[in-house]
Amino acid sequence: MRLNMAEEEDYMSDAFINVQEDIRPGLPMLRQIREAHRKEEKQQEANLKNRQKSLKEEEQERRDIGLKNALGCENKGFALLQKMGYKSGQALGKSGDGIVEPIPLSVKTGKSGIGHETFLKRKAEEKLESYRRKIHMKNQAEEKAAEQFRMRLKNKQDEMKLEGDLRRSQRACQQLDTQKNIQVPREAWYWLSPEEETEEEEEEDEDEYKSEDLSVLEKLQILTSYLREEHLYCIWCGTAYEDKEDLSSNCPGPTSADHD
Repeated sequence: MRLNMAEEEDYMSDAFINVQEDIRPGLPMLRQIREAHRKEEKQQEANLKNRQKSLKEEEQERRDIGLKNALGCENKGFALLQKMGYKSGQALGKSGDGIVEPIPLSVKTGKSGIGHETFLKRKAEEKLESYRRKIHMKNQAEEKAAEQFRMRLKNKQDEMKLEGDLRRSQRACQQLDTQKNIQVPREAWYWLSPEEETEEEEEEDEDEYKSEDLSVLEKLQILTSYLREEHLYCIWCGTAYEDKEDLSSNCPGPTSADHD
């Protein structure tokens, strides 16, 4: 007994060392076995899960099978149709112009309430209509802006043309007045003012209207009338006529539009 106790208490004995050497190398092996068992269990669970079908899939399969099978005489509705003269594969209706295939079954699988899909469809249509209105209004605004730009451009071109016609009339008036030995124009703006002319020389009497009060078109009309009456001259024809009868007979008219 004492020997046995001594041997048990002797931790440096060969028996104790041998036992430790026998146990420790086995620990890694146990971990590998446990890991292999764990992987195998996971694989089995995955295989079982793949084999199991969801409730919805099973319902869908049963529904498809039921829809593929034609109704038999055991169905009360089909039996009533047969009593009224209906035959399998025949179109419905007294004249046989009705449907042949059953109305397709539409199963609602979502969680939304009845009418929600119609609501969403109406909202989408309203959104699309609103988008179309915005695009239409945008296009109208762009067209209006483009039209306004064309009008401004046309007005600018018309204004430049009027100014050109006025300068031509002023040059013609100065030449024709000079030929008649007229030293001073009837109105200061009847002639083209030299660039070196001072502002004092361009001033008019207070009892006379100022040329700044007249538009280019008004000046052109006044000067055109003066040239036709005083010199029998038309700037658009570029001709001085012999008399008033010759002017009225051969000149299309007193405006630029008459000569287009």
